[in-house]
Formats: sequence, C-alpha cells, structure tokens
Amino acid sequence: MSIESPFALRLAAPDDVGALEDLIALSTRALQAPYYSREQIAGALGTVFAVDRQLIADRTYFVAHSGATLSGCGGWSRRKTLFGGDAGRDATQDALLDPARDAARIRAFFVHPECARRGIGTAILDACERAAAKAGFTELELVATLAGVPLYRCGGFRATESFDITLPNGLTMPAVRMHKTIAAHARPDG
Repeated sequence: MSIESPFALRLAAPDDVGALEDLIALSTRALQAPYYSREQIAGALGTVFAVDRQLIADRTYFVAHSGATLSGCGGWSRRKTLFGGDAGRDATQDALLDPARDAARIRAFFVHPECARRGIGTAILDACERAAAKAGFTELELVATLAGVPLYRCGGFRATESFDITLPNGLTMPAVRMHKTIAAHARPDG
C-alpha cells in the first residue's frame, strides 16, 4: 500500500486505538530494526511501544493522516509518565505535572515506514511544543529510542542521560533521556 502526502494533523480519538496499535507495531518492526534485535522489539511491543489511552483522553495525542490512513502519531503529556503504554501502569504514575516546576513529556512517536523522513515527526513535535507552551510549560522532556534521537536532536533536544529499559522478556533496550527549553517565541507570553 502506498501512502500519499501531504498529511493532516488532528487529535486522536478513542476509536483510533485499533489503527494506532497497528501503526505502532508496523513502525516499530520496520524503523527500530536497525537499532534493536527482534527479541528486544518483541519484548517492547505492548509495553514500551504501545498505546497510552490517557494521552487520548487528555486530548494531547496527535495523529497524522492522509485520507483515512494513519501515517504517524505522537503527543505530549502533562502527566508524570515518561514512556510506555497504559497496560498495567500504576495510577499514581499518571499524576499531573506542575508547569511552573516540571517539564511536559513528549510521548509515543511512531511513523508509518512508507512515510518516514517526510516531516511527519517534525510536524507532530512542533504541534506538541506549541500545545505544551499554551498549557504553561516552559520545559520538555522525553525518553527516546535510538531510532528517535536524530529527530529530537533536530528539534532542539539535548541528551541528558543514557540508560537501559528492562523489558518483560528479561532483555533490556538502550534509551536516551532528552530535554529542551521551549523557545520564547513558542510560548503564549513570548
């Protein structure tokens, strides 16, 4: 199937979950493969690489689409959780952040393999930054996969820590914590 550009952005809705799950699996298997083994990817699907319905409920998760086909997704959060789906998560991890002292989270970016490197991730990242700034945040934080680091570096993020995520199958996968101060022109008061 060939996916056409240009794409449009909209907020994700609960009825997108099935399509998001399909997109996440497709994106992960194709675009993470140069960085992680099949076993690591299998261990991360459904946990690290998964839908977080809280982002959809909070109206902070975007989908890029061309017609009815999802070509990418990603979002931001005003909640404590840094990464992963919602399955099995302790409700206390979803505590609200304080924009005066906490960084908003950039979360769960996935792009259809046929749409990679067409500006979808950048467009979603820009939309997230503007929305987080409008909500009063001046800082952004994320956990990047190795495949995602170049996108976030281009978006002005800097690495602050490298670490391993322990997967349910006992393997680990390297990840990078990254941070950015939101540019003054992106803030409502800037």
